[in-house]
Amino acid sequence: MFVRHAGRLALFAAASLLPFTAAQAGVEHFSVITGGKVVGHVDADTSDGATVIDYDVKDNGRGPTMKEALVVDAQGLPTAWKIDGATAFGSKVAERFALGGGQAVWTDSAGGGKATVAGPSFYIPQNGSPWTLGVEARALLAAPDNTLPALPGGRLKIAKGKTFTVDGKGGPVEATQYTLSGVDLDPSYILLAPDKSLFAVIDANSVVVRKGYEGEEVRLRGIAADLSAARYTDLQKKYAHRYDGPVRITDVRLFDPAAKALTGPVSVVVMGKRIAAVEPADSPVTPGETVIDGAGGTLVPGLTDMHAHLGQDDAMLNLLAGVTTVRDMGNDNAVLTKLIAQMDDGEVAGPRVVRSGFIEGKSPFNSNAGILVDSQAAAVNAVDWYGARDFWQIKIYNSMHPDWVPAVIAEAHKLGMRVAGHVPAFTNADAMMAAGYDEMTHINQVALGWVLKPGEDTRTLLRLTALKRLGPLDLNSAPVQNTIRTMATKKIAIDPTLGIHENLLLNRDGKVPPGAVDYFDHMPPSEQRDLKHQWIDTSAPGDDAAYRAAYAKIVDVLKIMERRGIFMVPGTDTGGAFTLHRELELYTGLGMTPADVLARDTLEVQRYMGRDQTLGSIAKGKLADFFLVPGDPVKDIRAIKTIAMVVKDGMVYFPSEVYPEFGITPFTAAPAVTTTPATAMAAPLQQHGHDHGYDY
Repeated sequence: MFVRHAGRLALFAAASLLPFTAAQAGVEHFSVITGGKVVGHVDADTSDGATVIDYDVKDNGRGPTMKEALVVDAQGLPTAWKIDGATAFGSKVAERFALGGGQAVWTDSAGGGKATVAGPSFYIPQNGSPWTLGVEARALLAAPDNTLPALPGGRLKIAKGKTFTVDGKGGPVEATQYTLSGVDLDPSYILLAPDKSLFAVIDANSVVVRKGYEGEEVRLRGIAADLSAARYTDLQKKYAHRYDGPVRITDVRLFDPAAKALTGPVSVVVMGKRIAAVEPADSPVTPGETVIDGAGGTLVPGLTDMHAHLGQDDAMLNLLAGVTTVRDMGNDNAVLTKLIAQMDDGEVAGPRVVRSGFIEGKSPFNSNAGILVDSQAAAVNAVDWYGARDFWQIKIYNSMHPDWVPAVIAEAHKLGMRVAGHVPAFTNADAMMAAGYDEMTHINQVALGWVLKPGEDTRTLLRLTALKRLGPLDLNSAPVQNTIRTMATKKIAIDPTLGIHENLLLNRDGKVPPGAVDYFDHMPPSEQRDLKHQWIDTSAPGDDAAYRAAYAKIVDVLKIMERRGIFMVPGTDTGGAFTLHRELELYTGLGMTPADVLARDTLEVQRYMGRDQTLGSIAKGKLADFFLVPGDPVKDIRAIKTIAMVVKDGMVYFPSEVYPEFGITPFTAAPAVTTTPATAMAAPLQQHGHDHGYDY
């Protein structure tokens, strides 16, 4: 939270090297708030052109801890910057920047660099605090055209928004909203006070706000949500194509998940939201059709990320990556409800959402998603609340008291809901399966029961760092075999999130992660740099080898589970999109063929969720959710990473049109589109209307 890690974007991602101004002289205090709870602080002490910043966040048992020292010259340009601390998952930070004699030099986890600086420009630290966004904003407001070049790359820009009156202990403040963008996938939204000092950094889920104004948190999150919605509404209007009349995709083969093979060449006809026909390739085009040339490519049913925590900044990128359904595993309930309504109404682009009701026990380490409870009765009431709102399942989290779990499961099952989740602290997977879990969440949550000592607290980072004990584990031992036997016998599924374990255990500073190799060069500069940042601390002797051995052991465990017929559902917990492609690729290393994996993530998971009558395959009468790739993913699953077109609910998107809006270089060109004389040309959505028919 509040920093970026391993490709998963979070709030305040692009804090930049920024000039000092008199407005910042003195001490400033900010509260970091998530889910209505203060989870951290930012304190900045500035005098004589130097600022010392203390930044610390602890939410869900983890968060960044940073100390910054920033020195600026008389013109307000930084000449030295030092950042030390630890990231959310524990990796050490020792970042440095120096500017002098027209030369900029920096060291960071990506490997560092240097540049000749001919004019004003700003270095963007990997681990800067939210406070520095205010200085960046003032510099941009003073710059020609409100834009400046950034180091190591990209160009910063700012746009002014509305002015709001905000109230707190310090009295009313007329705060003006600004949008900072240009170097990352998504913009940052901030508020400046009349003297241009930072007042707040805002997001739909979290805020950093001047101390004394915490009471404005809900309103500020609402402002951020509206700003984000306006951005994505505009993108939907520009790039979502709803064609008049039938849409015919010609010269394609279909991936058939039932047969686990490609069909011969066919044409697929879509009318409205549904597939009207799958016809022989030589079928005639009827008057009034729009024709999309598939050019011999493959249509694949829409993918499903079975472990999402969907936010507005994830929604469109997931859809463009062919992810037309997500199972949300815990969220701010009100925020997600609003987003789902916007997606369902076609106002913004995004996948279908199957919801999990997140229940967490109150503790010093609790997550702030979903519903927090402090008793068994409150936990059962939370189940009832979710059941009345058509949630598909309940998800139990780390701080839930183990003694409450049986009652929660009994109530969920009574209401027709499944139960999945983490293993609460001070118990193990075997106990939770005995209590009635239908699915285990994360492979580490299962494996920790084999290596933890009694009394060890997994509400902390121990639930990750203890994985280094897995290397010597005997997989033929009784505890391991008993757990796997129980899962197989009771048909308990697992959502292993293998890709996030790969990121956690194998990513190393300065290296392109294995999971990002195929998309790294397409990302904007800041995202590329962030991807080369490891997650965990491997500085202690033996830790690097221990974590690598842990990943190998996890893969071996999952291979055994696959052989024993335990149903694995592909989920990411890293925002989906490109990382779901990697998750599926990793499954091919577990004994599954590419066709097995594609079938699992299309028809089989939809059947698992009871939605296979309308989703999961490309057939007459089903909802039109699929994507087009030039290659053959049955031969090489990596072909799903090169997507020319996505269709969801009959709405057509061409990723090559949209990706530049995020600073992403497209992976392939859009297909050719033609219309027969009786059909109007494709029009933006607003002209034709639309059919209303990181919890690891």
